[in-house]
Amino acid sequence: MQKHDNKKSKRSVKYSPKTDAERHRQPIDKEERSAEDRIEGRNPVMEALKSDREIDKILVQQGERHGSIVKIIAFAKEKKIVVQEVARQKLDALSAIGNHQGIIAFAAMHQYVEIDEILSKAAKKEEHPFVIIAEEITDPHNLGSILRTANAAGAHGVIISKRRSVGLTAAVAKASAGAVEYVPVAKVTNLSRTIEQLKKQGIWIVGTDTQGEQYLYQADLKGPIGLVIGSEGKGMSRLVKEKCDFLIKIPMKGEIDSLNASVAGGVVMYEVLRQRGE
Repeated sequence: MQKHDNKKSKRSVKYSPKTDAERHRQPIDKEERSAEDRIEGRNPVMEALKSDREIDKILVQQGERHGSIVKIIAFAKEKKIVVQEVARQKLDALSAIGNHQGIIAFAAMHQYVEIDEILSKAAKKEEHPFVIIAEEITDPHNLGSILRTANAAGAHGVIISKRRSVGLTAAVAKASAGAVEYVPVAKVTNLSRTIEQLKKQGIWIVGTDTQGEQYLYQADLKGPIGLVIGSEGKGMSRLVKEKCDFLIKIPMKGEIDSLNASVAGGVVMYEVLRQRGE
């Protein structure tokens, strides 16, 4: 997606002494700030895995490779769930109960679907597939906004990647304003391979880029479309960009040469809706 620069304003702060725990505390990712989607402790995490609950990722304390933790990690990897080692201080900061036992899992607030279910939704409506492909969207508010706009613009579903992307967390669900209940979301291991599979099913893959060949309103977006929304800051990766059938650009008339990922995605989604309504 087109690049967006975030500039933070400078402000003066007063110095205050910090405790050792505060001094070594690691920053918390935005999607990890809600306690609603956390599962803490060895037994609760193992039971969640056994029950086939949707788990986005598991954080394990560095150096914890004994006892039931080993079984949990092996079980999670069998299910292709992302497992990350982090410092104990980070788990302490994230823990809502204060007894995480070296492990915290993040559960999805909604079930993921298979890509075939998204395409089946389009077939049932007798419409050309309209799929949103969100590449490495890490901000829960951006993904929530994308889901909300996808629903409003008539997209049949959203595809996200397992790594370097926020999942269906509580923050995403809130930002979507309820759209998470209506927009099917598929989570895939390899986005490039998924794009190839979509192309084999007749779906044209469209990316947005400042160097796009034509403006979005000049492109034919009436048929089966897979719209790629690139990550915040970096836009589409080189590999995904090369997989696109064509690139489009959004007119920019002001001094700012880029848009927020979810805003740019929304502009293109509504152009697809406009063309399909003609």
